[in-house]
Amino acid sequence: MGGGPRRARPTRVTLLALRGIGHRFPGGVQALSGVSLEVARGEVLCILGASGCGKSTLLRIVAGLLAPSEGRVEWPAGRPAQIGFVFQDATLMPWASALDNVALPLRIAGMGRAERHARAAAALEALGLAGFERAFPSTLSGGMRMRVSIARALVTDPPLLLMDEPFAALDEITRAKLNDDLLAVRAARGTTVLFVTHSTAESAYLADRVAVLAPRPGRLSALLDFPELPRGRHARSEPPFAARLRAAGDALEAAA
Repeated sequence: MGGGPRRARPTRVTLLALRGIGHRFPGGVQALSGVSLEVARGEVLCILGASGCGKSTLLRIVAGLLAPSEGRVEWPAGRPAQIGFVFQDATLMPWASALDNVALPLRIAGMGRAERHARAAAALEALGLAGFERAFPSTLSGGMRMRVSIARALVTDPPLLLMDEPFAALDEITRAKLNDDLLAVRAARGTTVLFVTHSTAESAYLADRVAVLAPRPGRLSALLDFPELPRGRHARSEPPFAARLRAAGDALEAAA
C-alpha cells in the first residue's frame, strides 16, 4: 500500500496486552468476547467498529474504570502511574477558565499554584490555545473546548492517552486539524494513543495499526498494520491514504 520510500519502523515494545477480554453487563448483555490485542509503545492504534460493538467498553477496561468479566489486561513494565482519557464530550467545568480546567489534575495531585499554571499554560500552547488561558468554556468553540480537554489529559505527561471518539461531533475541517494536532503531539512526546472511532477515514489517517471489531458481541475481526503515511497538506488525496482507506473499509464491511 502506498508509494514513496519507507523508513524502517523500530522494534515494537509492548506497553499493554489484552488477553481474552470479555465483558458482560449486569443485565446480561455480552459486550465483548475473547479480545486479545497488544499495544506497542509510541504507536497510534485505532479501534474501529460500528456503534454498539464494545469499543468504548474496551477503552474503559484498559483505563481500569471497568473490570472485565473474562480475561485480563497485562502491563509488562507495570501499569503507568498516569493514563490520560479524552471522552466524546469535552466535560469541562463551566465555571473555570481554560487554564484552571487544564490544571485540575495537577491541583488534585497537590502541585503548587504557580507550577501547575505554568504547566497548564504550556499544554494549552501545545494545542494552539495560547492567549485563551482565561477564557471560559462557554466562550469557546466546540473544537477549542476539545483542545482544552486534550490539554488536560496531557498535562501530567501520561505514557498512554485513551481517546473515545473525541472528534465525532466536530465539523470536518476542525476534525482534520485536530487529527494533525494529535499526530504532532504524539511525535513530540512519544505518547501511545489508543483511539476509538467509527470513521474509516479517521482511522486510515491517524493509525499505525487498526483493530477492527465485529459487533454483538464485540470481538477482534481484523488487525491492519499500515506502512508509514507521507504527511503534508495533500496527504488525504494521495494514493497511500486511498489504499489505507480501502483496506479499513473492506475490513469494516467484512466485520459487519
